[in-house]
Amino acid sequence: MSDRQFDGFVTVRQISQQGMITVRGDLAAKDISTALTKTAGVEMPGQSRVSVNDFNGLLWMSLDEAMVLCPFDDAESKAASLQDALSSSHALVVNVSDARSVFDLEGPAVRQVLAKLAPLDTDPSVLQTGMLRRTRMGQVACAFWMPTPDSARIVCFRSVGDYMYKMLCAAATPGTQVFA
Repeated sequence: MSDRQFDGFVTVRQISQQGMITVRGDLAAKDISTALTKTAGVEMPGQSRVSVNDFNGLLWMSLDEAMVLCPFDDAESKAASLQDALSSSHALVVNVSDARSVFDLEGPAVRQVLAKLAPLDTDPSVLQTGMLRRTRMGQVACAFWMPTPDSARIVCFRSVGDYMYKMLCAAATPGTQVFA
């Protein structure tokens, strides 16, 4: 699938090529955190945080789950390397790149789009740059973070990716702003 883009009062872009590897295990264990940081090339994020550098990074998904971000073409080899590195640990490594859809939102009113769809406080004092949130937008389970104050990256299951894209576009349609 190629990238799609909608230019509303916030730009909505679907990213077609993002590598993602889910790792389940004790994230506090030295062998697991070392393998994760080495593979991702970034520091281990704290609870409910992200450590991201463009298409590479680590997402703290839960107490026993992290997601490694990498270029799509590297995901299979990085998953295999992680599996090897964690072969003596109680851990599960799965390349989920083909099972997820990714969206970027950009613009000064990005928090309005998020507030229309997700049941959470989008005030900058509550939803800070670099925080990871797992929630629902509409009825779609997703995770998202704000790389900058004016952008958000959203991950959901690919099976609902088209619906999510259309929902984000509708929420970003000019003239539907909640406040000026």
